[in-house]
Amino acid sequence: MKKTLLAIAALAATSGAFAQSSVTIYGVLDASLERIDATKGITRVSSDNLSSSRLGFKGTEDIGGGLKANFVLEHNVKVDTGAAGNTRMWDRAAWVGLAGSFGELRLGRQDSSIGDIAGNVLSAQTYDDFKYTGSRAGDKYRREDNAITYILPTFIPGLAAQLQYSTNVGVSATPGAEDTTDIGKAWGLSVKYAAGPISAGLGYLSAEDETASVTANAGNKGDAVLVYAGYDFGVAKVVGYYDSESKLAGTKRFSLYGAKVSVPVTPAFTVIGGLSQAKNTLGTDNDDGALLFSLKGVYALSKRTSVYGMLSYVGNEDNAKLTLDKQAITAGDSVTGVAVGVRHVF
Repeated sequence: MKKTLLAIAALAATSGAFAQSSVTIYGVLDASLERIDATKGITRVSSDNLSSSRLGFKGTEDIGGGLKANFVLEHNVKVDTGAAGNTRMWDRAAWVGLAGSFGELRLGRQDSSIGDIAGNVLSAQTYDDFKYTGSRAGDKYRREDNAITYILPTFIPGLAAQLQYSTNVGVSATPGAEDTTDIGKAWGLSVKYAAGPISAGLGYLSAEDETASVTANAGNKGDAVLVYAGYDFGVAKVVGYYDSESKLAGTKRFSLYGAKVSVPVTPAFTVIGGLSQAKNTLGTDNDDGALLFSLKGVYALSKRTSVYGMLSYVGNEDNAKLTLDKQAITAGDSVTGVAVGVRHVF
């Protein structure tokens, strides 16, 4: 009888331990038919235009005493070809951390402080200005290798803040290599606020040395500041933003400022329009700016599946060469992109 009771108690304890841990498998599949007209035109099936296609694993364990262990592994996959989106396996995220009353500490590859705002608040997909302008927030420093992120506890409802340092963000000739130089070292911070209809935030990044080689322009430093503010009027949500970044070439700072308007036409159909201006894309302040426009319509067929259409236009000044998805472009030419697709979330 005692052995039976002990066995039942052990089984109950084991079940309780499993109940305190969870692992979730999730993903996004996004494919579209698109046409991009730059110097030449291309028509194709593409991936990642509305959302990045991915396969992910995330988990948490309740250790006790208010302490939890968390992790995320996330891999980008191209739906149009089935190929990996990057040569590394877990290119979107690979981190583990501890969370408690002190906040949360994460170690590994993760969103940068400015990349989190550009990608998760303002959007940084192929047809978005943060991506094709080559901004640090939406492109080069969208994520960071070897990052140490401290997320502060929530002192004020709606307020989130974090500090971040990376020993090497993967911009050197050998991403993830031993930290023998300052190449790739970076630190950043962000503060975001969202309560009721109001949202606002600020992100900052400083890179110690952005050169790809210690012998070429060694010591070049870079920085970026990104701010945004928004208000949800119910019939429409409006957000304005401003991004200012140093340039490695040229003497003038790159800047991007604009606004996005999201209109829920029906509970299932949303239209998002964006208009922005890029200045000093070459760092010369010599006809190297561009006017940028985007329009997206997303219709939810269900909670998991949506269809969409999108349009993006890039009006380059005489010396500017901004383009969509790295398509060949002659300075001063305009670029248009049109896509219709389907996204499924699981």
